[in-house]
Amino acid sequence: QVPYQPSSPRQVANTLALLRGRAGKTVDLGSGDGRLVLEAYKQGLRPALGYELNPWLLCLANYRAWKAGYHGKISFLKKDLWKVNLSDCHNVIVFLAPSVKPPLATKLLAELPDDARVVAGRYPFPSWSPSSTLGQGLDQVWAYDIKEVRRQVQGRAQQSQV
Repeated sequence: QVPYQPSSPRQVANTLALLRGRAGKTVDLGSGDGRLVLEAYKQGLRPALGYELNPWLLCLANYRAWKAGYHGKISFLKKDLWKVNLSDCHNVIVFLAPSVKPPLATKLLAELPDDARVVAGRYPFPSWSPSSTLGQGLDQVWAYDIKEVRRQVQGRAQQSQV
C-alpha cells in the first residue's frame, strides 16, 4: 500500500515539462485523484490513463474528468500495477514510495519499449541515472529514457562479470 499524497501544481507542471513534445500512450501508475492524467491529456498525450486501486480516488478522478469535459476520453482503471502489461506505454508517470521503486524498475525494464520515458516524482529510482531532472526539493522530478537505462544496466552487469 502506498499512501495518497496529491501532487502539487509545481510537481504536475515539472512532470509534464519533462514529457513535452512526446507522443504515445501515457499512464500514471497509482494515479490518485487523476490530476496528472488530466493534465497529460490536456497537453496532447493520448491515450492517457491512470491505474489506481483506491475506489474513492477512482471516483474522484472520474468526477474530475467529467467536470473537465473529458468523460470517455481518458480512463481511470481499478487495476493492480503489477498485473498490467505496460509494453505499449511510451510515457509512464510514477509518484510512488521508495520501497516500490526497485521491483517496479525490474518490471519497467522488462516491459517498456526502448523509446519509453519514465518520469518519477518525489523519489528517484535508486539504481537508475536520470536523463534529465527538473525542480528542487519536493517539487523535483526525474526523467529516465528506457533505452539509456538499459544501456547503463547492461554496462554494470558486464563490469560485474569481469
